[in-house]
Amino acid sequence: MRNLYNKYLTDPNQPMYNKIIKWIWYTLFAGILFLIILFTALSFTNLPSVKDLENPRSEEASEVFAANGEVLGRYYTENRVPVTYGELSPNLVKALIATEDERYYRHTGIDFRGLARAIAYMGNKGGASTITQQLARLLFTGVRSKNKVQAINQKLKEWIIAVRLERKYTKEEIIALYLNKFNFINGAYGIKAASEIYFGKSQDELSVNEAAMLVGMLQNPSYFNPLRRPQRVMHRREIVLKQMTKNDLIAQTAYDSLRQLPLGLNFTRQSHIDGLAPYFRAELAKELKTILDEPGNRRPDGTAYNIYKDGLRVYTTIDADLQRIAEEEMVKNMERVQKTFWRRWKKLDPWTFVEGSDHEISVNRRQEDLAKLIRTSDRYQSLRKTYLNDILEQLENQTGLEFHEDDREVERIIQEHERKGTISKLVSQGLISSGLAAQYREVLRSDLFPKLKTSWDSLQEEVDRVFNEKVEMRVFAYNEQMEKDTIMSPFDSVKYHRMFLQTGIVAMDPNNGHVKVWVGGINHKYFKYDHVNINRQVGSTFKPFVYATAIALQGFSPCYEVLDLPVTIKPGDGSFFLQDEWTPSNSDGTYSGEVFTLKEGLRKSKNTVSVHLMKQLGSPEPVRELVDRMGISKDTKYPNGRFRVPKTPSICLGSTDLSVMEMTGAYSSFANNGYYNKPVYILKIEDKDGREIYNHIPYGLNVMEEQANYVMVEMLKYAGAMGDLRSESGGKTGTTNDYVDGWFMGMTPDLVVGTWVGGDDKWIRFRSLLYGQGGYMSKPFFRNYIKRLEAESDSLDYNMNARFPIPAGTMDIELDCEKYQQEVSPLDGEQLFEDEGAFDEDMFEDESGGG
Repeated sequence: MRNLYNKYLTDPNQPMYNKIIKWIWYTLFAGILFLIILFTALSFTNLPSVKDLENPRSEEASEVFAANGEVLGRYYTENRVPVTYGELSPNLVKALIATEDERYYRHTGIDFRGLARAIAYMGNKGGASTITQQLARLLFTGVRSKNKVQAINQKLKEWIIAVRLERKYTKEEIIALYLNKFNFINGAYGIKAASEIYFGKSQDELSVNEAAMLVGMLQNPSYFNPLRRPQRVMHRREIVLKQMTKNDLIAQTAYDSLRQLPLGLNFTRQSHIDGLAPYFRAELAKELKTILDEPGNRRPDGTAYNIYKDGLRVYTTIDADLQRIAEEEMVKNMERVQKTFWRRWKKLDPWTFVEGSDHEISVNRRQEDLAKLIRTSDRYQSLRKTYLNDILEQLENQTGLEFHEDDREVERIIQEHERKGTISKLVSQGLISSGLAAQYREVLRSDLFPKLKTSWDSLQEEVDRVFNEKVEMRVFAYNEQMEKDTIMSPFDSVKYHRMFLQTGIVAMDPNNGHVKVWVGGINHKYFKYDHVNINRQVGSTFKPFVYATAIALQGFSPCYEVLDLPVTIKPGDGSFFLQDEWTPSNSDGTYSGEVFTLKEGLRKSKNTVSVHLMKQLGSPEPVRELVDRMGISKDTKYPNGRFRVPKTPSICLGSTDLSVMEMTGAYSSFANNGYYNKPVYILKIEDKDGREIYNHIPYGLNVMEEQANYVMVEMLKYAGAMGDLRSESGGKTGTTNDYVDGWFMGMTPDLVVGTWVGGDDKWIRFRSLLYGQGGYMSKPFFRNYIKRLEAESDSLDYNMNARFPIPAGTMDIELDCEKYQQEVSPLDGEQLFEDEGAFDEDMFEDESGGG
């Protein structure tokens, strides 16, 4: 046999030898030709274009920055924030190359040596995928198909893409792209988020063993999940460390010690509400959408940016330190107020309690709102899906009636079935249109109505059972965790959470309008509703605008005297256009008959003094004009056509609903020498490449002459006097009917702070002025907050030594009351009493003694 082999296969003179050599060459050239044709064919399939390679698809989180550059939070569907190669921890890079691609710097996308090894050993001694090929799979080809033909096709495409990527990017850029793109699971998209979530630190601070653990996850993050399989992950980390030792990246002694260390996880699951200013960031997202929808702020192709996917950078005015202190002091203040609230309502139910006040909300209305709260809860919606969804979908298709999630339509229709005339009454009251009424009646005539009635009754029975059965649950509480475990019925939990008083706080720099602090509620996890931009009645905090108008237009001195007696504005008086006489009382319904200077009247919130000034002005328009210049629009109307700032004299007592943001902006005019700066909290927006999308343009307006403004500052300093503060400060309290809202508008030369406290429902309130006034609910926050800023001023952007500006030259308005009394003749007694008369108890009443 050996002789035959030597004769025919090694002797070039034999014909068989030539044939074999010829076929070897044919096979080789055919193979090469096949590969050329195959790769050429694949290049015409759905491979990524040059543009795709230059701009690989990757959803990136948008970051929100505080004024000092600190990240306040992120918006994302995938919590991914890319880092550059230069920012990467060297430990990560070393571990990655040692484990995933030892010859990374010696190939151009395909490691043929590794490929040969993988084929020879059937993959038992490592795979052949390079880091570049793995990036190609992450970016373009996706999860490997289980079909062998499709899997081979994917692999070949990855080779082509890898080579193209190597031509388009540097080796360093490819490593950064790969680590940024990889999903480390548990909400960790990319290496930056993975470092923060698993170890609570920035990726550039990772130790060798921490970097080794994360690199070990690259093989299969679900299989090597450190939360579920820590022992398996430790073994995988050991393999990575061994590879680093093999490649002389760490010493053997280091390996021996590192392999024995625990994983050292500091796992923190991240969400949108994590971090400072959660209410601000939630409201900011809405504002960003509006800004980015504007034509001039769109992408070059005309489409709108997406804050959850496009990696935008949003620069805000929020001061992280001032915000942090504000949130801490807010919790202290609200815990104090809430403890008093629980004591005052012990064994009483706000949904059934009747006091007999003229402004009291009816029990029926309260019960309706409570039912709506229950019906919009997740627990009710889950039951509703089981009992009602199918029949409601059929009725919608049949009648076209849209059913809301609170089931108002179903309830009205059932009530009409049980008590004729319900629908007609709703139409007559203007609560529903005649067209909607016709749809209700169509449902009643439908052959599906009996099924609706049966389903509704079954749902109500189940709701009654489920919501009144006590279960284990976690609820909000003022403690270190801001929550507690308890046993409570779902019905009681709805009422329990609704009985927490809420707050809205804004602090802004009056010198430039920068909003430094935004606190929209007591806890964003349990109470999502923001209270900074909601409209609530402002009470006596509006009075300084009336005083300021009178001082600016008529030169009143703070020492001007007014008797505390009824003041009546009659039909035909001035330009008030009243139909009936208006004689509001002080909040306690009494008159002292004493003489009050303007500054004493403001400090004690005497309604009689404010009404006197309004009557002297002859019209509400001058006041409306002033607040309009201060950022509170006089032209804005409610849907019913009524002006938000009414054209009635009652505005002098605060009969208008405004937001904390509006009030803080307006008061900043006083603190800034009569100059109004429009509040701003977004300075700039950039795309992920640093291209500017939006830049804020400041807006300001001079609203008051300096001397008149200075007089108001002095009066506000007197009205809101706090002798225990080192900062020069002033302010005004406000309390509304039935103690529903408690305000304090405080100011220093450096900071204006607006604070509102109240319930989300108007019956969640104190029942006496002692606790229900702004002086108890809101003013202590301002005092304690400013004290904290003073105590920590060395490390904060707050100047407690700043002072309000004093106008140059001689004052035209006398501030010294002794001098004023010497210069002004005593008041004419008959003139003092000419306005005395009866008053209408139904008219607006406000607080007194709100200093």
